[in-house]
Amino acid sequence: MSEQTPKQIVEALDKYIVGQKEAKRSVAIALRNRWRSRQLDSESMKDDIVPKNILMIGSTGVGKTEIARRLAKLVQAPFIKVEATKFTEVGYVGRDVESIIRDLAETAVRMVRSARLEEVQDKAAELAEERILDVMVPEPKKSVVNPFGQLFGVGANDEEDEGTEESSNEPKQYQAGREWCRKKLLAGEYEGQLIEIDVEDSNKPIVGMFAGSSLEGMGDNLQDMLGSMMPKKHRKRKVTVEAARKLFQQEEAMKLVDMEEVTEEAVKLAENSGIVFLDEIDKVAVSGNTGGHDVSREGVQRDILPIVEGSTVMTKYGPVKTDHILFIAAGAFHMAKPSDLIPELQGRFPIRVELTSLTKDDFKRILTEPQNALIKQYKALMGTEGIDLEFTEEAIERLAKLACDVNDQNENIGARRLHTILEKLLEDLSFNAPDMEEDKVVIDEAYVDKALSEIVVNQDISQFIL
Repeated sequence: MSEQTPKQIVEALDKYIVGQKEAKRSVAIALRNRWRSRQLDSESMKDDIVPKNILMIGSTGVGKTEIARRLAKLVQAPFIKVEATKFTEVGYVGRDVESIIRDLAETAVRMVRSARLEEVQDKAAELAEERILDVMVPEPKKSVVNPFGQLFGVGANDEEDEGTEESSNEPKQYQAGREWCRKKLLAGEYEGQLIEIDVEDSNKPIVGMFAGSSLEGMGDNLQDMLGSMMPKKHRKRKVTVEAARKLFQQEEAMKLVDMEEVTEEAVKLAENSGIVFLDEIDKVAVSGNTGGHDVSREGVQRDILPIVEGSTVMTKYGPVKTDHILFIAAGAFHMAKPSDLIPELQGRFPIRVELTSLTKDDFKRILTEPQNALIKQYKALMGTEGIDLEFTEEAIERLAKLACDVNDQNENIGARRLHTILEKLLEDLSFNAPDMEEDKVVIDEAYVDKALSEIVVNQDISQFIL
């Protein structure tokens, strides 16, 4: 559970997302309230205080998804992003809404397993080294004692008596050879040498008949059941010592991790810290008294309701309660309004946040300020070709204005417009970069105008290209 204060959460989000202070404050408060509820002494009070779900309203490209994704990464919480339009009402062919929680549980198991595997890497590396030595310096075969000879009192022959002293030296020679090999192995002298190893065959039985249907959970369970019932196959492989170490380390690490303990912890993590981002929620809203396909949309809302409200979903890792999972829904709400959602679902999203459209100044900041700013990304990409890419202040200003103008003239797609404009701007440079002799390219206002002005002026073309 994250102990970061709301201010610290907002500051961390500011490194990646420009503007949208209200939305950042709302998610930060929701996260802190979740931490506060876990600190209560009364168990009954802990259970009663459930997270306040959030509904984000804003056009595409303003940062709704990015806020939720960065938030989950920040607090190391199981996170899943789903589109509401992917789901169908019970009785229709397609994904059922309970698969959201099954996927969240899967994410939580993956997170906990990765953490556990990380903890045992040192021990696994030692065991992997021993297995490599077992292959390179095989243990001498022990002589088999004849049980019938012992039973009837038949003594060993003279030759065996003579060999007793020699056989007693074998373990010493074996240990000496093993230690000599270990030193060379640790020194990295054998890394490229080929050895033949015995590894587990990872091929699982294919059970794909349920994929994509509402019975997908049954398909997963059936696949796991068949996988555990069938004996594990082993096969010989010729690999380098370096590759063998990685394979053995993975196998040994998996043996050291208790999967029952992992699944138990993962279910608790999903229940108490899970975050579900329901995108495109406005697409299942029913505007007015329309019939036809909208009946199915309303059915999806009714199916989502119990999960958001708090219910128990059966997964292959056991039952998962959804009472304390934080749900963040988002939609543009161009064609519909939040009030077009069914009243019960509206009541389950008490916190409403409206995200503002991006301005020219916002575009300018998006290009330069965040840690993953677009200009920084393109500079790094061109750097791999040995080209130092530089943008002047005027060029950045011009790009921000162009993005704003095109969004006003055509469909407003927010910050995603910058991706389109920059790709078009640097198209020639990206194509010719491997063959260029120059090691520095400056993008100034004239360069921007030359590459983009004709398209922006001609609105008939720009609506297809930008």
